[in-house]
Amino acid sequence: MAANAGMVAGSHNRNEFVMIRHDGDAPAPAKPTKSVNGQVCQICGDTVGVSATGDVFVACNECAFPVCRPCYEYERKEGNQCCPQCKTRYKRHKGSPRVQGDDEEEDVDDLDNEFNYKQGSGKGPEWQRQGQGEDVDLSSSSRHEPHHRIPRLTSGQQISGEMPDASPDRHSIRSQTSSYVDPSVPVPVRIVDPSKDLNSYGLNSVDWKERVESWRVKQDKNMMQVTNKYPEARGGGDMEGTGSNGEDMQMVDDARLPLSRIVPIPSNQLNLYRIVIILRLIILCFFFQYRVTHPVRDAYGLWLVSVICEVWFALSWLLDQFPKWYPINRETYLDRLALRYDREGEPSQLAPIDVFVSTVDPLKEPPLITANTVLSILAVDYPVDKVSCYVSDDGSAMLTFEALSETAEFARKWVPFCKKHSIEPRAPEFYFAQKIDYLKDKIQPSFVKERRAMKREYEEFKVRINALVAKAQKVPEEGWTMADGTAWPGNNPRDHPGMIQVFLGHSGGLDTDGNELPRLVYVSREKRPGFQHHKKAGAMNALIRVSAVLTNGAYLLNVDCDHYFNSSKALREAMCFMMDPALGRKTCYVQFPQRFDGIDLHDRYANRNIVFFDINMKGLDGIQGPVYVGTGCCFNRQALYGYDPVLTEADLEANIVVKSCCGGRKKKNKSYMDSKNRMMKRTESSAPIFNMEDIEEGIEGYEDERSMLMSQKRLEKRFGQSPIFISSTFMTQGGIPPSTNPASLLKEAIHVISCGYEDKTEWGKEIGWIYGSVTEDILTGFKMHARGWISIYCMPPRPCFKGSAPINLSDRLNQVLRWALGSVEILLSRHCPIWYGYNGRLKLLERLAYINTIVYPITSIPLIAYCVLPAICLLTNKFIIPEISNYAGMFFILLFASIFATGILELRWSGVGIEDWWRNEQFWVIGGTSAHLFAVFQGLLKVLAGIDTNFTVTSKASDEDGDFAELYVFKWTSLLIPPTTVLVINLVGMVAGISYAINSGYQSWGPLFGKLFFSIWVILHLYPFLKGLMGRQNRTPTIVIVWSILLASIFSLLWVKIDPFISPTQKAVALGQCGVNC
Repeated sequence: MAANAGMVAGSHNRNEFVMIRHDGDAPAPAKPTKSVNGQVCQICGDTVGVSATGDVFVACNECAFPVCRPCYEYERKEGNQCCPQCKTRYKRHKGSPRVQGDDEEEDVDDLDNEFNYKQGSGKGPEWQRQGQGEDVDLSSSSRHEPHHRIPRLTSGQQISGEMPDASPDRHSIRSQTSSYVDPSVPVPVRIVDPSKDLNSYGLNSVDWKERVESWRVKQDKNMMQVTNKYPEARGGGDMEGTGSNGEDMQMVDDARLPLSRIVPIPSNQLNLYRIVIILRLIILCFFFQYRVTHPVRDAYGLWLVSVICEVWFALSWLLDQFPKWYPINRETYLDRLALRYDREGEPSQLAPIDVFVSTVDPLKEPPLITANTVLSILAVDYPVDKVSCYVSDDGSAMLTFEALSETAEFARKWVPFCKKHSIEPRAPEFYFAQKIDYLKDKIQPSFVKERRAMKREYEEFKVRINALVAKAQKVPEEGWTMADGTAWPGNNPRDHPGMIQVFLGHSGGLDTDGNELPRLVYVSREKRPGFQHHKKAGAMNALIRVSAVLTNGAYLLNVDCDHYFNSSKALREAMCFMMDPALGRKTCYVQFPQRFDGIDLHDRYANRNIVFFDINMKGLDGIQGPVYVGTGCCFNRQALYGYDPVLTEADLEANIVVKSCCGGRKKKNKSYMDSKNRMMKRTESSAPIFNMEDIEEGIEGYEDERSMLMSQKRLEKRFGQSPIFISSTFMTQGGIPPSTNPASLLKEAIHVISCGYEDKTEWGKEIGWIYGSVTEDILTGFKMHARGWISIYCMPPRPCFKGSAPINLSDRLNQVLRWALGSVEILLSRHCPIWYGYNGRLKLLERLAYINTIVYPITSIPLIAYCVLPAICLLTNKFIIPEISNYAGMFFILLFASIFATGILELRWSGVGIEDWWRNEQFWVIGGTSAHLFAVFQGLLKVLAGIDTNFTVTSKASDEDGDFAELYVFKWTSLLIPPTTVLVINLVGMVAGISYAINSGYQSWGPLFGKLFFSIWVILHLYPFLKGLMGRQNRTPTIVIVWSILLASIFSLLWVKIDPFISPTQKAVALGQCGVNC
């Protein structure tokens, strides 16, 4: 399947398959490689010359770096014996004198010493022949290989490294991650002579020497532990890691070290934080005891409403607080990942990854932003043959297609520039916009010139994209046509065939330096009237299937079109967890925090959401893992297929709550044991319903029903009727099945994105992104956690992803409305965490966190009532709290003190600033009195009455009118009415209360201060909202004023009707009635 071969469009249901080839997509000619004849030596400047056979002399067989014969001989004799470019150790060419270390090499043409064995019996056993005369293919599978091959460090992958020879009396005692390890099996270990320089073994880096020295002091202790664990190895010969094998043991041990570690919060901070939480809980109990036993007789209704609101706030606090009981930090080791899977000069053993980018409307999601995201993906620091980028265009816009075509052409220049100079970030718009010293750490003299030229290229690229956007503003009556005159298949976004275009790929699309680029694929799934397409969740599931057919990466990473790779190491950060032997098999996804560009300095509307990402998510990471937030997340493909994790015995133990409630010595009940046995079976299989071992026995042919627990019909019912896709689901390490015909891939890819493919399957129910809510991210993560998977929160020092957020008030409220509406939909569905998944492995605190994520919109009802209560108290001259004694006042003081203490301690262990915490508190009130309230009623209408609300794509337009100009733009929405009304009522109440105190004398000022305190508390929380209403010109739109005056007048008339300033006797006189006291 060649890149740029043309677009493929078709419909499986209609039996249509068309390949559209147009001139604009012709592949760019590859950069011609220079002839080796007449090459100049890069060391001395002479010609390279020829070898003894008359061919051009090639010193390095790995990279063919031009070096002449004299320089080659000098480097081998006096230098470091390595190629200056790829650092690979020079092989001895025919006719060259031997140097120290040549006796270790493979493929040596030394006939005189062919039968001399250095450490054997002279018979030349097979284990020694392999080490001295055969290349060990470390990249191939070792499932059916003999015992003398090097074992895999992780499931399904071998250690990459050269360890050719070993002796029977020097066995390597190593632990494998497979189900059984035989310690008596000899493992080939490279013998390192301490009298030789490490350079002779290719171990020439400073980092390696420092690592060997740091581990040298731990050898005796490590060997003692290994000897005690495997007494069989004490018999003959020297142990590995002692004597001459010590240096190599360090390399093996370092490669086996964990790829990440948990950095615990300091105990002096965390223990004090927990103590304050417990004290706050105790104080709350005393507070509610006082509130319930001391009602306000003359304002019973206000008192009752306030108590109900306070009880709900306490429950919400419990749901939010206790999932933060075990906060942790994590640290990754990228150097260990490279040492284990990606050694220099060897084939990379890193897992393949498919990256998904989703977009819908190019007018709301500018193509330039999407292009920057794609460019940052293509330039990521990861093997190019292991990365594939899929762009989902769910709006079938020709503008997106043409912009992606331009992006693919620009990537040929941008990607080599990024990798040559190691720039960050690798999204050009944000790289060139940085206000930093871009010459820092740059040592190549050509950098300034190349950067200036690249910036000019990017400006021209922007002009071409902007021209496409301007052209797309007016749609032709006959629809769009492509470059070759063919009608654009997606002219009708609601009725069009599936479309796939491979722009870049491993079979074509080289960059300007002649190197391959990652695969770039455009996908627009088929849409037809009468089918339910499930919005973003349906588009993501289509990408799962089409990527499985075309590339089948073992892991998936999805980002929104406006979230670019801020760090080129992002994929490696995720692989530190996914490819870790201890975590990889039970980790469903690695979630990265969201960071944003273009936010105003003070973050008026809490767009950064720092409290959630830096406090709540760290707390969840210490339980079962963070929730999925929809972008910046790397998935295990097997978890999305509905497979169960591979759990250990410790993972299957009852949680601490069950132990504490039932007792540790009691006999476990039958239901728990049955659940445990069932989980053990699933654990061994990594399968959702069927046993993986049986499937592997029958994978060659589905006709063997004895070795499979699922028939072909049941597989099709679960995954759909695509044999190629079904076979790809069994390849846990990724890759295309070897029996697949490449010619049929595109046709099968069109099949799996057809609109009827998911009918009568489990897609969206148990597999892939789960349907049933506009916030499919929460639901999808919840289903994985319920099966027993864990998730990881990765927060490296440099943010891996950055995006854009709506800084406009109306856009921000609409975004929050969509999130809250999705939570209400989940609350009213069968997947509600309150009653779903109790037969799974979801931990109690994790369940509380999920419950909190779906019930928080309901808090808007008591919140808006509580915000109105101060104004009512001021207008009616009543209060929700009776006159309190000094004893009761102490509990009020302690309650407020515990609230502030909890917040301060959270800020201390999380590193969040006080301003970010206060902005979060303010927007909690703003969103609760507006978007959350609307979400509750819209959710009820959708679930009970079937009235659906339209999905609104958040605008991601760039700020072209100046810094933060969008912040001051006012856009009318009904979401502004409730908080505006609350503001006006409280302002009117304050005026009324102060007026009443002035008329009543000094004795009324004391009770007034308590009422004013609560009213000022409401106004302070709504102050950013008030600033948003005023805008830059400090003017409020007429419609807001009209609605506010109308509602405020109603409450004012009620206040006049009550007449708090006039006594009953004065009322009677005014009405002309004379009573007894007249």
